[in-house]
Amino acid sequence: MKEWFLNLQWFEHVYLWLGVISTLFLIVQIILMCVSSFGGDVDLDGDGEIDVDVDSGVSIFTTKSITAFFAVGSWTGLLVCSLASAKLQWLSIIIAIIAGVIAAGAVILLMRAIMKLQSNGILQTEKLVGKRAVVYVAIPAQRGGRGKITLDAQGKFMELDAVTEESEKLVCDTAVEITATEGECAVVKKV
Repeated sequence: MKEWFLNLQWFEHVYLWLGVISTLFLIVQIILMCVSSFGGDVDLDGDGEIDVDVDSGVSIFTTKSITAFFAVGSWTGLLVCSLASAKLQWLSIIIAIIAGVIAAGAVILLMRAIMKLQSNGILQTEKLVGKRAVVYVAIPAQRGGRGKITLDAQGKFMELDAVTEESEKLVCDTAVEITATEGECAVVKKV
């Protein structure tokens, strides 16, 4: 191992040290993303404070994509440099840049896909109008009180308070339709 290291040309040393440093930085990023809600990009602006900008997945130049570019590009460059003849060492630069761009692009696409999976969890009650539900807790007639309904909406099973303008009480397991919403309370009618 020592002989291999000592026999490296200056070009290969650049690739090696870039690869080691960027890979260590990549490992730190992965650990921070896994163990905390940190996961964002860091900007040290010299004032002693760490500013965190959560990666929206839209920007091209983030610490994640830049780290991937240097980690993959430098190791690829070192591999090509060690396999190529002395006359073709410049080829390792081109291949390293291409490999780095592909890695950064993959990270950007992956972050965009992850961002699409996120949900803010805010219930959009206006989108519930017209949906069918089932009475879970009896609903008194003519807005005489609140009951509860259950339904599948917005990708999840939910329970909502409900009132009715019907002249009869709506008992458990009655199929209803949401006709309006008032805050987080649904106005329902029997189907």
